[in-house]
Amino acid sequence: KVESLNITNGAATAMDPKTGEILAMVGSADYFNNDIDGQFNVVTDGLRQPGSSIKPVTYLAMLRRGYSPASMIMDVETVFQPNDRTEAYRPRNYDGTFRGPVSLRNALGSSLNIPAVKGVAIVGVEEFLSLAYDMGFKTLEPTRANLQRFGYAITLGGGEVHLLDTVSSYSAFANGGLRVEPVSILKVEDMNGRTMFEHRAVTGKRVISEGEAFLINDML
Repeated sequence: KVESLNITNGAATAMDPKTGEILAMVGSADYFNNDIDGQFNVVTDGLRQPGSSIKPVTYLAMLRRGYSPASMIMDVETVFQPNDRTEAYRPRNYDGTFRGPVSLRNALGSSLNIPAVKGVAIVGVEEFLSLAYDMGFKTLEPTRANLQRFGYAITLGGGEVHLLDTVSSYSAFANGGLRVEPVSILKVEDMNGRTMFEHRAVTGKRVISEGEAFLINDML
């Protein structure tokens, strides 16, 4: 079974991308540890930077701009400074090396930082946020405040998101472009066995095309 899984800061959740059923959830490292506020559910309530796990959104936006997995982009030292009012931004790859020309496929598969930043510079921060929000990243709505707060580092995880939103959003990649909402309760019965509530499966919302989902999966 294909599962949508994400782990961050001692919290983790796994979800069936076809149905939205939450298969497992660990909201904190230790529920009974008051020193770490263990009863705070990081999965549902925490705002954490997603790191490189957000990069597929950038490459999806590039695919929509007409790029393909075979399109080449330069992984070289680059200084980003949109205007004189902003500080120069010099992203680095995790290993400190540069690879020269690389395909989008290899750039995403190798989680290279410089090509990802170039990608969001090409499509624009607003387009990135709009796509992320449409996919289900609720905290990345392209509001005026977010557009003023976020820069190119958004593609490297510079914007805080909910872990559960990440898992739900990426269900679209595993589900042919359909995003499903998380489901935590399947059925509720009273003491006499009468059904008070029962979840009914619904078709997910199409947020990306089936072809786009296939290409991102293939690149990953």
